[in-house]
Amino acid sequence: MKKLILFFGIALIFTACRNEKANENNSATAHISDTLSYKYDSVKVYSKNIIKSENNHTDTTKATITYPLFNHETLNKFIERQVTDYIAKDEQSASYSYLANSFVKGYDEFYAENKDTFQSWFLMIDISVLNQKKDYIALKYLHADYSGGAHPNTNIFYINYNPTTNQPITIDSLIKSDQKLELTKIGERIFRNDEKISSTASLTENYFFENGKFNLPENFYISNKGLVFLYNPYEIKPYVAGTTELVIPFANLKKIAKPNTILSSFN
Repeated sequence: MKKLILFFGIALIFTACRNEKANENNSATAHISDTLSYKYDSVKVYSKNIIKSENNHTDTTKATITYPLFNHETLNKFIERQVTDYIAKDEQSASYSYLANSFVKGYDEFYAENKDTFQSWFLMIDISVLNQKKDYIALKYLHADYSGGAHPNTNIFYINYNPTTNQPITIDSLIKSDQKLELTKIGERIFRNDEKISSTASLTENYFFENGKFNLPENFYISNKGLVFLYNPYEIKPYVAGTTELVIPFANLKKIAKPNTILSSFN
């Protein structure tokens, strides 16, 4: 479950949640967009073991998972499976509640052997709707956790789904098979322009690209501006650099995109 990635600001989010000491499930306001309505729901689980930090503040371990619930059961199950596969791929019956309770149980077992600890843990999973059309839903899946070590860990993923076909949307389903290399070339030109480096500058010194060769991340979604790719901290830069976003405008995709795809409807 550990991913060595720092996410600035997570500590502030967790601090705001201190001193809460009960298990609960919440729901939020419903949202309606195009043909599918949804509401946000959450699972929250707190450890009963209260600890005192070195500065004498009390705290407790907490697991919070927030997610959208659509009026589309297949989509809901798909989203939940993306989350559970990230943490507990071998647990076919895993659910949001299972993940939250397992995380807190892990802390309680740690606490039982380390009652003098100043350490509390947290798990925060937040899934939000980024873009929605009749045949396209994009979600941002933010996963942050701390269970010991020097700093919290965070990953951001995008989930792309076609609710009319009940199929995930992949790059291969959007870009012509013989144009994948061209997509990478376009991406590199934009990347170099964004980074303010020349077309011949080496990518070995300041970046983590394997063998200094540019590549696009698997992490993407379609915004109203174009195809958005995201590099998480540590993928191509040190964690202090944060995330790196790369946007390929629709105009650059016209010749390489497959016809009659979601990219066509955004153009």
